[in-house]
Amino acid sequence: MRQVWIAGLALMALPLASGAQPGARPEPRLAPESFYGLTTSTLEGQPADLGSFAGKVALVVNLASRCGFTPQYTGLEKLYRELQGRGFTILGFPSNDFGGQEPGTAREIRQFCSLNYDVTFPLFEKVVTRVGPGQSPVYANLQKQSGELPSWNFAKYLVGKDGRVVKFYPSRVPPEDAGLRKDIESALAR
Repeated sequence: MRQVWIAGLALMALPLASGAQPGARPEPRLAPESFYGLTTSTLEGQPADLGSFAGKVALVVNLASRCGFTPQYTGLEKLYRELQGRGFTILGFPSNDFGGQEPGTAREIRQFCSLNYDVTFPLFEKVVTRVGPGQSPVYANLQKQSGELPSWNFAKYLVGKDGRVVKFYPSRVPPEDAGLRKDIESALAR
């Protein structure tokens, strides 16, 4: 009986020995080469660790202010506000890669997003999505995982809680798309 009691104490002490707090959620297990293993900068130029989103489902979008798809900001913000309390986020990366449709400075982009679409989801530094020496490590990672790169503004990657790309959606798939919503719900349930 004494051995069972001692073994029980040892098992109870394991989480404490590992630094975990009693009752705390376990750290999410990240996939090898996880999207959440990357760092970048916020739109305002502050360091940003994408690991702070680990354990959440993310929709990563390359954005532009002067594009025919720019009205998708409305649906993206609606989706974000509706699902953020359930472990979902949208991560926006402005890009001037396609048609020069995001020429603004960080301040101009923030102002445009706030005034025209009341954007509250996280926005990051302007990036290069295309392959080449200036390509953002964020998009190099997304491409490596999915085999896809945006061919225009507002392409989307659904990233699971472990940082693995679940699916790629071209620009023409709006945030309101039933298939996209179903995929998000499925990723949240995992």
